[in-house]
Amino acid sequence: MYALDHTFSTSRRRQQGVSIIELMVGLVVAMLVGLAATSSAVVFTASQRQGIGVGGVAVNIGTALSALKNDAATSGLGFFGDSRYVCTNLNLGIDGVAAWDGEAFVPVRITSDGDNDSIDVVQATRVESGANVLLQTTSDSYGAVLKSYLPASVGDAVLLAPTAAGTPCTVRTVTAIGTPTPIAPWHTLSFDNSGTHNSTAFTTTPTYPEMAGVTLLGQLRWNRYRLTDGNLVLERPLEDASAILARNVVALRAQYGAAAAGTTSLASWEDASGGTFGTLAGADIARVRAVRVGVITRSPQREKTNAAGQCEATSAKPQLFGEDVTPAGDDWQCYRYRAAVVVIPLRNIVLGAKS
Repeated sequence: MYALDHTFSTSRRRQQGVSIIELMVGLVVAMLVGLAATSSAVVFTASQRQGIGVGGVAVNIGTALSALKNDAATSGLGFFGDSRYVCTNLNLGIDGVAAWDGEAFVPVRITSDGDNDSIDVVQATRVESGANVLLQTTSDSYGAVLKSYLPASVGDAVLLAPTAAGTPCTVRTVTAIGTPTPIAPWHTLSFDNSGTHNSTAFTTTPTYPEMAGVTLLGQLRWNRYRLTDGNLVLERPLEDASAILARNVVALRAQYGAAAAGTTSLASWEDASGGTFGTLAGADIARVRAVRVGVITRSPQREKTNAAGQCEATSAKPQLFGEDVTPAGDDWQCYRYRAAVVVIPLRNIVLGAKS
C-alpha cells in the first residue's frame, strides 16, 4: 500500500484559478468593451439631443404661428361694422404720443425691417364690437351724446367713426358716463385728458356729425411680431411689454394676399417692401384678402464636420416664398433648417369692405 502525497495535492489546489496573464487579458478586453460602449453612448446621446432640440424648435414655432394666426384672424374687430369700411385712416394716441396720426389704417400691417418683416395686429377685445350706436348730436371727439345705450364702463376704449370714408376714425378712452334723465334722455360719454387715448394732439382732430358711429372696443389690443437676435418676439406697444415666443429663428417674412382692383378674389401675394403695398392707403386697403407668414428655424445644435472638415447638414440655403434666405455665419451649413408657412384670412376686412 502507498501513502497519499498530501504535499502534491495541496500544491495543485493552490495553483487552480486565474493566472496573471489571463487576468490582464480580461482587463484589456473589458476596457475595450467599455470604451466601445461609451463611444456608442456618446453618439446616441448626441443624436438624441439633436432630435430633441429639433423637435422642440418645431413645437415652439408651431405654437407661436398658431397664436399669431388666431390673433390676426380676428384683427380689425371693432373697426368695421354694418358692412361699412370707413376706418381707412386712424387717430390713435397713447399717453400723449401719436401711434397713428391720421395715417392709413389696416388691422394687420406688415413693415419691412431689413431682411425680415414685422407684423402689427390691432383689434378690440369686446365680442360685440361689430355693432355700433349713433351720435345724437355732433361730437368734437372729446365727448359723445348717443342715441341709444352703449354698455361702456369708465376706462373702456371706444371708436368714433365718420359717416363716410376719408375722415380718420378716432380712439378715445371713456372717463365719465352721463346717466339719461327725463329731461336729457340720452347716453353721454366723456373723454377728458386723464384717459390713455385722450391727451394726444393730432394733426387733424375731426368733428363727427349726427348719425356718425360710436363703437365699444373694450380694451384695445395691439400686438407686434418681429425678429430680434434670433428670437421671435411678441411686443405689446400699448403696455410697453414683450415676450419671446420662439428661439433659433432665422427669418420672419410676411406678404399681403391681394385681389385685383375691382375684384374680390385673392389674385397675388405682395411684399410690403415698396410700391402699392409698401404703404397701404385708400381703396388698396380693401383689396387685402389675407396675409401669409413664413418663418425659418434652425436646429440648436451644430453638427460635426465630415472627415474633410466640411459641414454636410445643409447643402442649399433655406427658402421662403420661393426666395433664398441666407443664414448668418460662415458655418450655416453645419445646421439643419425648417420652413413653416401659415395663411390667415382677414375676415373683418373682407366683411367690412363689402360696400
